[in-house]
This record gives sequence, C-alpha cells and structure tokens, in this order.
Amino acid sequence: MKSGRSVLLRQTSLASALGLLLASMAAHGQSTTSSIFGHVPMQAGESVMVSNGSGLTRTVGVDSQGRYNANQLPIGTYTVSLMLDGKTIQQRANVLLKVGVGSEVSFSEETAAASATNAKQLSGVSVSANALPPIDVSSVDSRTVLTADQLAKLPLGHTAEAVALLAPAANLGAGGAASTTGEPLISFGGSSSTENAYYLNGFNTTDPNIAEGGITLPYGSIDQEEVYTGGYSAQYGRSDGGVLNMIGKSGTNDWHFGGQFLYEPSSMVGSQNNVDYANGLPPSPVAGRLYQPNSKNDYWSSVYDLYVGGPIIKDKLFFFASAEMTNTQGNTVNSVEAGTDSHYKDKLPKWYAKVNWNITDSNLLELTGASEKSEDSGTVYNYDYNNLTDTSFKSYANDTKHGGDLWLAKYTGYITDKLTLTAMYGSMKTRSYSENPAYDPSETYIAGYTYENPALNGGNPITNNQNVSDITNPGQNFVTTNLRVALTYALGDHTITAGIDNLRTAARDQDELTSGPGYYWGYGYTNTPNQPLVPALGVGALSNYPNGSSGYYVSKNIFNQGGNLFSTERAEYIEDQWQFNDRLLFSIGLRDDGFTNTNASALAYMRQTKPQWAPRLGFSWDVFGDSSFKVFGNAGRYYLGSPIAPGDPANGYVSTQQYFTYSGISSSGTPTGLTQVSVPVSADGAYGQTPDPRTMTVTSLKAMDQDEFMLGFQKTAGPSWVYGAKLTRRILRHIIDDYCDAAAVVAKAATEGITDVNNATCYYINPGEANTFAVQDPTGAFHSVTMSNADMGFPHAVRRYYGLDTFLEHPFDGKWYAKIDYTFSRSYGNSEGEGQSDIKAIGGTQNVDWDFPPLMVYANGPQGNDHTNVIKAYGYYAVTPEWLVSANLNLTSGGPKYCLGYYGPNGSDPVGYGSLYHWCNGQPSPPGAQGRLPWVKQLDLGVHYRPAFADHKLSFSVDVFNVFNGQAPLNLSPELNTSSSTTYSALYGTPLVLQQPRYVRFGVTYDY
Repeated sequence: MKSGRSVLLRQTSLASALGLLLASMAAHGQSTTSSIFGHVPMQAGESVMVSNGSGLTRTVGVDSQGRYNANQLPIGTYTVSLMLDGKTIQQRANVLLKVGVGSEVSFSEETAAASATNAKQLSGVSVSANALPPIDVSSVDSRTVLTADQLAKLPLGHTAEAVALLAPAANLGAGGAASTTGEPLISFGGSSSTENAYYLNGFNTTDPNIAEGGITLPYGSIDQEEVYTGGYSAQYGRSDGGVLNMIGKSGTNDWHFGGQFLYEPSSMVGSQNNVDYANGLPPSPVAGRLYQPNSKNDYWSSVYDLYVGGPIIKDKLFFFASAEMTNTQGNTVNSVEAGTDSHYKDKLPKWYAKVNWNITDSNLLELTGASEKSEDSGTVYNYDYNNLTDTSFKSYANDTKHGGDLWLAKYTGYITDKLTLTAMYGSMKTRSYSENPAYDPSETYIAGYTYENPALNGGNPITNNQNVSDITNPGQNFVTTNLRVALTYALGDHTITAGIDNLRTAARDQDELTSGPGYYWGYGYTNTPNQPLVPALGVGALSNYPNGSSGYYVSKNIFNQGGNLFSTERAEYIEDQWQFNDRLLFSIGLRDDGFTNTNASALAYMRQTKPQWAPRLGFSWDVFGDSSFKVFGNAGRYYLGSPIAPGDPANGYVSTQQYFTYSGISSSGTPTGLTQVSVPVSADGAYGQTPDPRTMTVTSLKAMDQDEFMLGFQKTAGPSWVYGAKLTRRILRHIIDDYCDAAAVVAKAATEGITDVNNATCYYINPGEANTFAVQDPTGAFHSVTMSNADMGFPHAVRRYYGLDTFLEHPFDGKWYAKIDYTFSRSYGNSEGEGQSDIKAIGGTQNVDWDFPPLMVYANGPQGNDHTNVIKAYGYYAVTPEWLVSANLNLTSGGPKYCLGYYGPNGSDPVGYGSLYHWCNGQPSPPGAQGRLPWVKQLDLGVHYRPAFADHKLSFSVDVFNVFNGQAPLNLSPELNTSSSTTYSALYGTPLVLQQPRYVRFGVTYDY
C-alpha cells in the first residue's frame, strides 16, 4: 500500500515532468524520435543517464522541481539510471521507446533513499524491468504505433498499407486506387486516398505526381510503423487524410542477421467469381452475359528477405542493411472488351541501408538509403471467352518500371540539456517508365469493339494486336528534395520548437501521346440516330449522314501532352508545449504553408504564398495524475499543396474526338467507308494551345485546407485492460478543381465591356465560392473578372466527416494481446476531395466534378469513402513458448452506389459529358440513392511455430487471408447510358473491382 506522500509525488511528477519535454514528444507526428522524462526525489548531486544498445549515452540534469527530460532520442530499448554523485542508485531496464510516444520513468523517494545509502554496493541498486503506464498522457493526437514484434506476429499483408488498415477510421480507398508500385491505397477519415503523406526515417516519400502512395521499407526492416489519423502538431502538414510513418531498423552493439522466405502457392488461391453484364447485352456480345471470367485468373508469389546489422566501431559506428525481392507470376483474363489474357511477371525489389554514427554523446549523425521499385513484363494472348482458353499470341505486354531511390542525412545536436538542434536533408528520384518491347506504331488501337455494327462484322467483333493505347517518354522522372531544420528549447514549463520544412520537386520529360498513328478508334451506338449525338459540341444527328440511320458510329480520338513541371512547398512553424499545471498540458502551434507550381518555362500557374496560417491547439488532462485516465482534444487546420499531375495542362494539351459513320470494318478492326459527322471537338476546349499561366488559375485561388476537431478519452480498467473513445469532426474548407466553362467567363467579361480573346481550356478554381479570373483583351492587356458562385451556377462545396471511434485493448502480458475497434462515421457532401471514386478517378484532371454546373446538380450525398460501420479486431495468443496463433478481423459496411445518366427529365447532354450527370432514367440520382454496396467481411488467421531446439530463432508460419473467400464488390460501373438517354449500357451496375480472394502464405524465418 502506497503512502499518501508517494501518491502525491506520482501525481505531481508525471504531469509536471511533461512541461520540460513534450514538444519533443507530442510534436513527433512523422518524426523518428521520442523522449524519456520523469520526476526524481530531490537530492543534491543528482542526474539521470539514459543509454541504449547502440552506444548512445546521454546524461541530463534534474531541475529544482525534481524533473528531468531527455528528448529527441532515437527509438529503441533503453536503460534509465538515476545517478548520485556519479554513481547509480536506481535503474530501470527495458524501457521501449515508440516513435512519438513519450515514456515516463520516475523514481520513488523511498527506494532512492535506501539506494543512496548503499550506493557503493551493486546489490543495493534497484534494477527492474520497465513497467510504464499503459496510457500515454503526453500526446494530444490520434495515432497507432505497431512494433516489429507485433508485425511479425499478426497475419498481415507485407505492405505499409496493410499495417495502416489496423488503425481506426482507415479503410481501403473507394474505386480500387493503387500506389505506383501496386499496393491498394487507404482512405483516412473520409478523405480521398491521395490526400495522405508517407514518411521514411523522417523523409517525405509521397509520390509527387499524384500522391499515389510513396516509397516504403522492406517489411522485415520496419522497426516501427506509426499510422497517424489526426491531430498532429504544427511541425507537420501537407496531409488532410492520414500519415504512414515508417522507422527503419538500426544497427546495435550486437550482431544480428537473418532472413525470411514466404510463398503463396497458386493451388491455394481461392477462385474469384466471374462477372456478368448486369444490365443486358451490348450490340455485339462476345460470350453472352459473360463480361470477365475471373475464375480463370491464377498467380503465385514468393518473397526473399535478408538482413544484417551490427557495430563497425563498438559504441560509435553502426550499420544495418537489408534487401527484399518479391516475385509474382500469373495471368489475368481481361474483360471481353479487351479480348485478352495477360500473362505477367512482376518483380518488386526493395533495399534499405542505414549508418548511425555517435560522433559524441551530444552529436549524432544518421545516413539512410532506400529503394522500392516495381518492374513488370509479360505477354498478351487473344482469349476465347466461350471455351475459356487462350488462343493465339497477340503481343508483348508493356515493360514498366515505377518507384525509385532515396538518400537522406539527419543530424541531432544536444547543444545543452535544454537546447536541441535537428537538421535533415534528403533527395528522392522516382521514375515512371512504360514501353512495349514489340510496339508496332503502324497498328491503331481499337476501343469499344463490342459496339461494332454486327451487320459488318458477322456478329464477331474484330480487333487487332495493338494493346498499347498511349505511349510515354521513357525518361520521365521526378526529383524531390526535403529539408527540415528545427530548434527545441526548454524554458521552465514551456518547451518551444521552431523550424522550417521545405519540399521541392522537378518533374521532367512528362510526355504522353496516343499510340499508333497518333489516334485511336472508338466504336459506339445510339438508338436515337435522329437526335444530335453531342449537341453541346455541335455534333449532329447520325441519320443526316450515310449509314447513320443504323445508329452505329465511330470516333477518332487524339490525346497528347508534355513538358517539365516544378513545385515548391515551404513551411515555417513555431510550437509551445506548455504544462499549465501538474495534470494539464497544452500544445499550442502555428504553421505557415506556401505552395508554388510552375510550368516548363518556370512561370507560376498556381501560387499560394501569402501567409496561410494553420493554428494547432491540443490538450491532455491526466485526470487522476497516475496515467490511468486521460482526456484529450485537438483542433487544427491543415493545408494540402497541389501535386504535379494537375499541372499537365500548363504546357498545353490536345484532347479531341471526331465523329464518323462507316460502311465497313477492315481485318485490323479499323472502320472503312467513313463519312465525317463532325470536325475534331473537345468538351474541355483542349486543342493544343499553351495557356498563359495567368489564365490557367484564378488569381484568388486558395489552397486546399481542412479543419479538424477531436475530443476523446482513454482509461484503464484494472491492470489488464484499456478502453476509450474519440469523436472526430472534419470540415473541408476549400477545394481545388478544374473548371471548364470558359464560355461563362467570356460572357461575364462581356457584361463588363471586355472582349475576351482567352483561349484557355479549363481554369483551376475554388469550387462553390466566388473566383477572380484574369482575362485578356485584344490589345493584350489583362483584366480581373470576378464571378460569384451564383454567376458560376454551383452549389457550395461540401465535404464533411464525423466519426465516433471506440476501442478496448488488452496490452501484451507475455501471453496474449488483443484489440477491438468500432467506428461509426459519415462522410458526406458533394465532393470527395481530390478523387472521384464513382468513375475510378484518383484526382488531377481525371475528375469531372466542378467542370460544369450541370455535373454538380444532385451531387450531394454520402461520398465514396463513406463507411457507416467498421469493426476491427486483431491479436495473438502464445499457446506455448513455441506455438502462437493470431487473427485479424475486418467488417466494413459498403459505400454508396451510383447511377450516372443523361441530364434532366428529358435526358439532355448540356455540356457534352454524356452519361455522367446525377440523373438516372430522368430522375434525380444523388450518391447512395440506388442503395449501398454489401459489407466487406474478411477474417485472416495465422499460426507460428518457433521450436525450442533452435533456441526460438527459427520460425515456421502459415497465414490464411480472407478465410471464407468473401467476394464483395468494391466498385460498380456507374454509367447508365452510352450515347443517349434511351441507349442503355450493358455494363451499368457491373462490378469493376472485387475483394481479393482467399490465399495462403507459408513462411520460414531465421533471426540471429
């Protein structure tokens, strides 16, 4: 039983110690370090020494209140020693530091007095294992941290994204979006899957082109992965979704080496359901209702992973190095529209290396190199969908290479006990290479051949061997540099951090154009040939032309763009971690973000450099003063810069369609007997002109930003359980999207007496509010024309999210660990943000939202990443010292269904976008009006065996993913019509993305 004095000491020591320390803990949202802090009984001559297995020893003083603070410590396992006149009088061993999570280690007065008496005798020293509080009262944010030990035990896919899915409010991104190297992307708190940030050892590795993931570590090299879901400090920004922060392993004074082999046999991959047309048949069906025979897909995969780490110079210089290779081979039978079976070979090489140099105990240097690439090749065969077998060889698949390499250096200087300097600089080069080894430029790509006139093809669609629709510059690359410098100073109950965070990217050789002769043919059909085909673009009725009364037509499609692009993102911040009293902590910060994007001529087409203040305010209340009950909250604004891809139009581009009727089809699938129905037309006015940067973006453009509010608690329930809940509210304040109604701008300028000769295609605007456009008169002079939201004809832009997260956790006690989360949430409005999952668009210029006002009528409703109910449960149980079983359960309610058709009760096409309006059979069709997708239900199980005869260093494992082989559709084709409101698409409602089928993974691991 503790005395009243001991209880009081603990209550005051825990929270007041935070006052010196918390800037270096709570502010580590995407950092690589953490802190140890606490309170010691007051005696003259005291100090505290912390040391780890990598030779780092740091001694810090004790202030007049008995508080100490060792901040900016590399993560790892530490020994904390209370020193008196240079001798150890108390000691705590096995203090595990998690990234960004402070560890409180305090020493009791009674033990200290006894130990001081026996300070000359080692037997008098109190040495104990770490018994840290299960609740981190030093943080004001929301994060999930998983260690290498946990990752090795849980049945998880070997990707950073699979780990991130364990966090509450994290779900697979709607529409099946994947990273540049093929991993499914994640949506956090209703945000689009491209609004996240990726960090590796403190470097921002986020894909600079369109934020499709980022470079990640070899799985076995992850020391800790932090999944950040909100509330982070002013030190970090550029994300209004979530953060995947990976910390790689480091060498120590002990040699470690090992490896792992994983194998997923094709014989144990569950069969996936075939997909049939859901809405009738196309004019020239290939195999009746069959659309895609997924049951004929097959693959196997293997992973080789090796690592080694240890001292170069004991206590001074260390290294860790690892390499991983994933090989996957198989085949995917494409839809009947493609007519092919793709046989592929994928390689995913990764490597990681790190050198740690303890120059002195006060000066640390880290050097990191890492690489992740995806290399794909294969062959393509024509496919017989009636007999479900390959026929003749068609072509080679594209050889593709994505991903890249990075290096970085980080310096940490403990200038004094109270002043710490950190500086990090790194560079990343990524590539996006795609080239066909047998590309034939004489062949023309054929699209939509199931819509060929059956009277001209004998009822059998005709195509050719061209499977390349577009070609890119093989030298395409992106170079990103990241500089961070920060000073942290402890002043009484305040810890103040100030710094800069600058990110620059150069995108070079960004050339893309249509394959073959520079155009491709796309077949189509309308059952209303007497009505204009695309009235908004001046495309008339087919019946006015020879062979047009049948309703069959073809379009000649041209696309090309190119040129270098550049972006600069800079930020300055200041933050104060203020211990207001012995139990209440405030985190107060202010960040200023600035963004500039330029074209190939280095002229800015998008600039937000005026102060964009992002305040952050958080608190943590240690209710009882003993870390058993925490109430916390956070409010902040987060800015997001525009990635590179939306800038492609800054250098000009061509995107046109020219319509014809035809009287025949050649043996290569190209139309013959053409009659021109229209000149080349473009819904976006993209005819190749290079826009003046001043006419590409409105002059009033504000950066994308979001406000977030959190309030929650965590509480212990006895010695073995922790539970809690958190409310989150997110409000997207501004969106950036392209607006293509140039005629409306011209008309507004005319009312002000300006004859506008702008030839801009689309402008970047802030939808749903007033925007100021720069227009040019015939003399070359520029004028400002402001259009109100009413002038533009838009509703206010809305994306709002609220969620209640609850959890119950049993921390690992040497026998078992378990955690269950339940999240109730809604993500609603008329914009998904950067993405538009209904049409599988992931951002940039791919979206159709906000292009024209009619596209946004009835757009309000639950957005694509809205999942009302999500239940997650995971854990592991050590049956014996040799056997361990594990499980991971995910139950996620489905997102909204969509029906997109022609506009209004009469089915018109006012802006030439076809079946992309929120109308269905002449009725309003907001998101979710057609119901919901089914629940995604997945259970993963694992068994691990570490035999005693190998000293538990050898492990055998079997993991089964999606045990019950769930087949939930994740995305359905949303377009009801093809070329008119009465011409229905057979593809409407057809699943385009399905849940991954069951598979089994066998593993052998050796760790020394």
